[in-house]
Amino acid sequence: MQLTRFTDLGLRVLMYLTWQEDGQLATIPEIAERFEVSRNHLVKVVHFMAQQGWLQTSRGKGGGLALARAPEQYRVGEVVRALEGLSQLIDCAEPPCALRPGCRLKGALDLALAAFFQTLDQYTLRDIIAAPTGEAIIRLHRLAPGAK
Repeated sequence: MQLTRFTDLGLRVLMYLTWQEDGQLATIPEIAERFEVSRNHLVKVVHFMAQQGWLQTSRGKGGGLALARAPEQYRVGEVVRALEGLSQLIDCAEPPCALRPGCRLKGALDLALAAFFQTLDQYTLRDIIAAPTGEAIIRLHRLAPGAK
């Protein structure tokens, strides 16, 4: 299984924002530059995440992004579920599968997906930004114009 680029960017944004100083906001151009990703694609990701209530956003001069809550309140499994919009790996009904009446594949895949999310649910955003990830994020922030 491979996560989408949308999910990858969403997780990167959350991780990046964990190291913002109080009152400091990151901008979409800043994050796009740090991760060398498309600004347009990042706008879509950030918009979705703001709709989920994960980000606080403000427009205009001095505007930007910040986490809406503490990093330990973001469960990685919940974030990935929402970003992926994934409830099943395969759909045997559309198009109808000739093996459906006696096939065990869907059941096995459903169990595997549940185990995948159960594992991710054991981690919070705070957990995944522990060393050495946190140090890498801090280095990215230091690249910012005017950063210390």
